[in-house]
Amino acid sequence: MSRLSTLLNGLIKQNPVLVLVLGICPALAVSTQALNALGMGLATTFVLTGSNIVIALLRKAIPDRVRLPCYIVLIAGFATLAAMIVEAYAYPLYLSLGIYLPLIAVNCIIFARAEMFAKKNTVINSALDAIGMGAGFTLALLVIASIREIFGSGTWFGIKVPLFIDHNIEAFVLAPGGFVVFGLLMALVNKISGGKAVKVNDLDCTGCSYAAACGKIAPVKKESD
Repeated sequence: MSRLSTLLNGLIKQNPVLVLVLGICPALAVSTQALNALGMGLATTFVLTGSNIVIALLRKAIPDRVRLPCYIVLIAGFATLAAMIVEAYAYPLYLSLGIYLPLIAVNCIIFARAEMFAKKNTVINSALDAIGMGAGFTLALLVIASIREIFGSGTWFGIKVPLFIDHNIEAFVLAPGGFVVFGLLMALVNKISGGKAVKVNDLDCTGCSYAAACGKIAPVKKESD
């Protein structure tokens, strides 16, 4: 895979939200306003990029049996740093994102890229992968939030949108509206990609400690068996 492909992979083909269906909880929770979605996307991209780079740097130094605890410590550190930066320089956004900002530390997108990409690739490729995945996550959140805010509140980034401001549909800013928009966008991405977006069976599970348990790789039989 070329570096350009690595960078662009997360936008459509392996979009973490609309294709891989990861990070759905924060994606739907904060996507009632475009500004909140943009803030969450940028914060997640920061954490994803930082953790991918450090994990790629230390991939040969971290023992395999303790790699997950190490990943947790690194990711939690970057998530805490991101929360502190947002609190210091964008306090209203910090209040709007609430608990979902520190919960970036347990975002499955970040763990997935650490386990499936950063631990196997160079620093540059890992950074490009993180930026691409972060951009795809941010783009998905921004599109979902824009649709929900315009139709549900009649505004976009707080700016009143003619016609919609007087004829908004409140259901769009509620949970059911979020799931409807999410489902329609997933169908649209599948249509655009011609059904060729990555599927679970296409993912490389080699090296995953849980591969045998989920049936991706046959367990190794002992000689005594």
